[in-house]
Amino acid sequence: MCAHLRVSRSGYYAWTRREPSKRAVKEAELIDHVRRIHAASRGYYGSPRIRHALRHEGLTVARSTVARVMRRAQLQGRSARLYRRSRVGQRAFFTSIANRQRGVKLERLNQIWVGDVTYLRLNGHWRYLAVVMDKHSRRIIGWSLGSQRDAALTLEAFNHAWRGRKPESGLIFHSDRGIEYAAHQYRQKLQQHGVVQSMNRPGKMNDNAHMESFFHSMKSEHLYGQKPADEVALRNSLLSYIQFYNQQRLHSSIGYLSPAGFERSLVS
Repeated sequence: MCAHLRVSRSGYYAWTRREPSKRAVKEAELIDHVRRIHAASRGYYGSPRIRHALRHEGLTVARSTVARVMRRAQLQGRSARLYRRSRVGQRAFFTSIANRQRGVKLERLNQIWVGDVTYLRLNGHWRYLAVVMDKHSRRIIGWSLGSQRDAALTLEAFNHAWRGRKPESGLIFHSDRGIEYAAHQYRQKLQQHGVVQSMNRPGKMNDNAHMESFFHSMKSEHLYGQKPADEVALRNSLLSYIQFYNQQRLHSSIGYLSPAGFERSLVS
């Protein structure tokens, strides 16, 4: 081998006995950290979030370095092109409910809640997921899953959130203009609790961008490629992701903290 490589035998054996450089050792340690964080994120995190997770652990590393290490370790964040739900024939528009959250400065928890409904495929059929989020912390505080998209579905999610948070009167609840949010029984429930109802402006889906972002993350990071056997399996899968989203997933909009971590920071 030495003759083939045109090196002396003594030089070859000296090379094999050489200690790795400090830079190589640091790189190997960084790869271990990146692998651990990537695995803990269930493979969801790309270089930006891994960089901030490292920072939370006291390690300051450039994003370009994290990206290079991830390429070397053959790691990448999870994303996917998703099916998009059709809104034709699925919305009734109500001009009497204004967008009352627009322009409101977020200052506290239970100031503005946002809600929405999305479609999930299960064995060739649709299931509907209604979710409620605290807009200030991005925490998912209520959700419900069902086979019908109606006021009962959104009421269950709202009641789940209400029982857990018990907010003071004056809370703003914002949603799109779906008929399940404009139904009499839903509006009556909000009024009973002293909740101010707010809805997207007609044709302005970005008015509820926080919920759209959550649904995209959930589907691209977690549900894409899954085929739950039944509704129980789907429900358990959703619960697992929501717990991860609330307790672990870092959000750039709240200083790369998790929603639970951000809420803790408000009282510390």
